[in-house]
Amino acid sequence: MSEDQNVVATESTAPAGPAKRWYVVHAYSGMEKAVERNLRERIDRAGMQDKFGRILVPTEEVVELKNGKKAVTERRFFPGYVLVEMVMDDDSWHLVKHTSKVTGFVGGAKNRPAPISEAEVMKIVNQMQEGVDKPKPKVEWIVGEVVRVKEGPFTDFNGSIEEVNYDKSKLRVSVTIFGRATPVELDFAQVEKV
Repeated sequence: MSEDQNVVATESTAPAGPAKRWYVVHAYSGMEKAVERNLRERIDRAGMQDKFGRILVPTEEVVELKNGKKAVTERRFFPGYVLVEMVMDDDSWHLVKHTSKVTGFVGGAKNRPAPISEAEVMKIVNQMQEGVDKPKPKVEWIVGEVVRVKEGPFTDFNGSIEEVNYDKSKLRVSVTIFGRATPVELDFAQVEKV
């Protein structure tokens, strides 16, 4: 048996430790990334890497217009919460609970939080992946909604949205000019909700 095969054999016969489960950790709002970083540092310092798995801050990408240009930014869709995959015991509980900017666990008893299901975590991960694949617009436009034109030749005119094109960041708005409804194509940045 070669050394490589020997290593594989010993790894597969090693006893499996307790299963890691997902827990929801409550953090100060806006400090989720800092909590993730602090947790990773504390886990490394304590040498408890075997008791912890992934740490997720649920975010999605959104498209917004800044100075007339599309900008993709990250938005937390569960502000104040961090998902931690871990083996729950006294040591791991204390490590997470006493991490800077953590207020505690969500659910369960005070000193024994309840885990969430793998299905719930996968739903959140899929939602995060959808946001990366196709970022959502920061502002949702609805056909029939009344908007005010804030720049261009139709400034200060109100109109009704007839069509929304998120790919091009354009709206077709019906503006009344001299008593006639006229369709006008405008950028998202040129209008505002009334």
